[in-house]
Amino acid sequence: MDIRGIDHIELYVGDARQAAFYFSTAVGFDICGQGGPETGLEGQRSLLLCHGDIRLLLTSGLSAEHPAARYVQRHGDGIAVVAVEVDDVASAYADLLARGATAVTPPTTRTGADAEVVFAEVDGFADVRHRLVQRRGDRADFLPGAITPTPSSTQEHPPVLAEIDHLAVCVPPGQLDDTVRHFEKLFDFAQIFEEHIEVDGQGMNSKVVQSGSGRVTVVLLEPDRARRPGQIDAFLDQHAGGGVQHLGLRTDDILTAVEALGRRGVRFAGTPGSYYDSLEARVGRVDAPLDRLRELGVLVDSDHDGQLLQIFAESMHVRRTLFLELIERRGARGFGSGNIKALYEAKERELATVAATPQGVGA
Repeated sequence: MDIRGIDHIELYVGDARQAAFYFSTAVGFDICGQGGPETGLEGQRSLLLCHGDIRLLLTSGLSAEHPAARYVQRHGDGIAVVAVEVDDVASAYADLLARGATAVTPPTTRTGADAEVVFAEVDGFADVRHRLVQRRGDRADFLPGAITPTPSSTQEHPPVLAEIDHLAVCVPPGQLDDTVRHFEKLFDFAQIFEEHIEVDGQGMNSKVVQSGSGRVTVVLLEPDRARRPGQIDAFLDQHAGGGVQHLGLRTDDILTAVEALGRRGVRFAGTPGSYYDSLEARVGRVDAPLDRLRELGVLVDSDHDGQLLQIFAESMHVRRTLFLELIERRGARGFGSGNIKALYEAKERELATVAATPQGVGA
C-alpha cells in the first residue's frame, strides 16, 4: 500500500480546550481549526492544532456515550487514531478489507469551496484505529464543513518542530509478533529493526516497522515478564492495555527546540553529568557544544549512517502514559539504541518522583 505519510494524529481527551492550552502554551502549537455540534460534529468538540507539518486533532465527547468519552474513561487522555495520507481512499479501504481489516467507517467525502477530503477508518491495534485520508485542493481546510479553519495566531518564534518522526507503542506480553504481522499484512510495512533490552533487572523486546515510503515508523515495545516489572509494565497497567506511549517529533535543531520549549514550561528528563564524560569516545565527534548538551540533557547516539540527538519530555499526563520525544537526525536512521539505558533510567527517575509526589495535572 502506498502511504504518503502521517496526515494527523487524533487524541481523545477529557477537555479539548484544556489539552489545547497545554500544547499551545508549552509546545508552541497553533489552534488552526475547531468544530462541534454547530459544525455537524454531533456529540463532540474538536480542536485542530498545527506546528510545522504536525497536526494534532483533540476531541472530547460531550456525552458519556461518545467513543471519546468511553476511551478517556478507560485510558485517560491518549492517542486514539493514527491517520495516514493515501492517493485513493476507496481503493486502499477495499484493499484493507480484503486483507482482513475490520471496517469502522466506509469512505466518506467532505467537499468545501476549495477543498475535498475523503476519509475512511478500520480497526487497528489495542484501542487505536487506522484512518485513511485523501486530500485535494486547499490543505488548510482540514475537514470541510466540520472543522472550521481559524486564522493562525501570531507566533513569537517560528516553529521549532518539523514533523512526526515515529510513534512508540506498548503492547502486552506475547502480542509483539502479532502486532508486527498486523502492520505487515494490512499496510505492507517492513520490520527494519529488533532488539532485546535489559536495564537494571528490567527487560523489554522491541521491533520497529516502517511503511514502504519510509514516512511512517512505529516502534513496538513489549515487556519481558521474566524480568522485574518496569516502565512498559507500568504503562500497560496505568493505560489499561496497549497503546501509544509517546510521539517522537523531529526537529532540525534540537538545542534550540529544547531551549524554546523549556522557556515555555516543558520539563525534560534529566541526564547525569557522567553520561557526557566519555560521550565522544562512544559516538565520535559531535558537532554541538558539549557544555550545551550537558546543560540541556540532550543525548547523542550514532549508527552507520550518522548521528542522532534526542531527549524525552516529562509527561504532563495525569497517568504518565503519554509523553513527547524530540529527535534530531544527522543522517542516523536508528532510534538511539546506545541511549536506551540513559533514557530508560531517566523515565524511571520521573516515575519514582511522581510516585513520591502525587500530581493532578492533566495532559
